[in-house]
Amino acid sequence: MKDIQTPGHQIEKLIQVVQKHKAIYEFLNRVHELQLNNYYIGAGCIVQTIWNDISGFPLDYGIKDVDFVYYDDHDLSEETERNLQAQLEGLFPDYPFRIDVKNEARVHLWYRNKFGYEIAPYRSLEEAIDTWPTTATSLGIRIRSHMWEVYAPYGLDDLFNKVIRPNKRQITKEIYDKKVDRWKSQWSDLRIEPWE
Repeated sequence: MKDIQTPGHQIEKLIQVVQKHKAIYEFLNRVHELQLNNYYIGAGCIVQTIWNDISGFPLDYGIKDVDFVYYDDHDLSEETERNLQAQLEGLFPDYPFRIDVKNEARVHLWYRNKFGYEIAPYRSLEEAIDTWPTTATSLGIRIRSHMWEVYAPYGLDDLFNKVIRPNKRQITKEIYDKKVDRWKSQWSDLRIEPWE
């Protein structure tokens, strides 16, 4: 699944860089062992791998976790989400990053407690990614049947140009500024677009 606005050469470059990152590439290749269909590896670990490659940093620099997102609106239990996290941790017992698992179908159940305001339930995994905090980090990738699938609703220009632009579909200025401050302290050459 590719966004038709994303040029093929950018997707090829994205794949080439991710393949160089041994830990993330292994994760992408082995996740299918859990026989899940509707999932992506998204946001930070992929974006930061690209930034690191462009900046000449070690590919794992600044990466805290791997965001594993899936969508199951038939089971909104926190227990099932935790069980999947345990399965992934069992599959990768010595993984160098924390594995963060979220069922995007249940985000609306806890969002208010964490961020102070309610959101409507997402109707799909892609709809969830559409709301992620910046255009560069609204990104999901996966490998299914040996085929790469990239979902990039806002394209990949901002990612490869190291531009941080707010995606105002859901977040607040406070959430955006907090993310920007953390990233800027690690990748000082990011081009930050102000919240206006």
